[in-house]
Amino acid sequence: MRAGDLGSSTVSRATGGAIRAEAARTVDAVVARGRSLDDALAEADLRTPAADRPLLRMLCYGVLRSHWRLKSLAAGLLERPLKSRDSVIDSLIAIGLFQLTESRIPDHAAVSLTVDATRSLRRPKYAPVVNAVLRKFQRERAEPAIDREPPDDEVRFNHPAWLIARLKSDWPGHWQQILAANDARAPMWLRVNRARMTTGEYLEELERSRKPGADTAEAGTERGSNTTLAGFEQAIRLAEPEAVAGLPGFEAGLASVQDAAAQLAAPWLLAGGGRRVLDACAAPGGKSGHLLELMDGPGDASLTALDADPGRLALVGDNLARLGFSATLKAADASRPEEWWDGEPFDRILLDAPCTATGVIRRHPDIKLLRREADAANNARLQLALLNALWPLLAPGGRLLYVTCSVLAAENDAVVTEFLRHCPSVDEDQLLPNYNIRDLMYRKACGFQILPGDRDLDGFYFAALRKRA
Repeated sequence: MRAGDLGSSTVSRATGGAIRAEAARTVDAVVARGRSLDDALAEADLRTPAADRPLLRMLCYGVLRSHWRLKSLAAGLLERPLKSRDSVIDSLIAIGLFQLTESRIPDHAAVSLTVDATRSLRRPKYAPVVNAVLRKFQRERAEPAIDREPPDDEVRFNHPAWLIARLKSDWPGHWQQILAANDARAPMWLRVNRARMTTGEYLEELERSRKPGADTAEAGTERGSNTTLAGFEQAIRLAEPEAVAGLPGFEAGLASVQDAAAQLAAPWLLAGGGRRVLDACAAPGGKSGHLLELMDGPGDASLTALDADPGRLALVGDNLARLGFSATLKAADASRPEEWWDGEPFDRILLDAPCTATGVIRRHPDIKLLRREADAANNARLQLALLNALWPLLAPGGRLLYVTCSVLAAENDAVVTEFLRHCPSVDEDQLLPNYNIRDLMYRKACGFQILPGDRDLDGFYFAALRKRA
């Protein structure tokens, strides 16, 4: 089934070959040079008119989601593989095939404009090659040679073999569900700043400000109704993604962009109180802002936000300033508290631990190409080191919430189980923050898992640990 990507009005504004060339450069930066899609798109945006950025995103996200299928398809259509120095043409061919198979762009435009892109890429000698591949696909698309059974699981599921194997092992009853969710478009969730207004009031603001034809972060979703979700008091799922500039009161701090699953962390951590709070891996600041929204009010509540990267820590400050909050920001390594801790215990610690981010692949399809099998084990060592370093900073009776956006056991319950085995002062707190999310949570050996796609949420793992008094 072809995805509903862009209406003809948007396509008619596109710069044709130039925008497809920009998409090819961006995809090639990920596939051939290992850059993150976010970084590559940030550079591409500087060279792309605002009206054409939805098309750029649709092409890049779509091609990376379908990387293995398109790569296999192209290999069967090319007479011989291209040289590695011309990998950008491989990406351009993938863009052409994606348009023919999964977009509503007319075939004649998809072919001609993709061929035109070879000139924008300063590789006009490849125009006949690109044209021949796309025309051959058009001629043979109904033949069994084109529609044959995928040769392996990588092509069938558009994921690397190592990740498919790991998901089969960790989630034998759910691995195909996870793979399918990873390749779906992600919705846009908002978190309403409850210190400023209620979720119902912001829903009304959204309806008043709603305008047909607004640009979307990734084009192609059908317009419907903005919705809420029981158990997620501040969350709104937008009917379709849109630029934050079009959200009512965004710059004034009335709302933030945050997946609803991530919105569980702050109320879970703060349940039962907590005035002195540490966000140990805070950037870019979404959870820090949420903590302050819930802590807002009279008293001496304070938040310390850490990040080892000063540049990313600056994003935390920017996000908090937009919301009208402040915190103690420290550019420091959370695993080395002797370099930054003042010696006063924290009532609550949020450890949003570094991980493979395999629970948010639908938002970042480049993860499938950039992560390696060894990453989970490497992350687990760092995660355990962070737990061991931060636990002495927690006051007796205090709570540490361990969170990842991974679905891999090696980074989640395996880490917490190991920590519990060697730490005599810790108990797992198995009480969920609210009753409504009970059926959403998969109970693990330790902690709870949300799987990507369930109720249209991202995949997150949570383990609440309490220090014995």
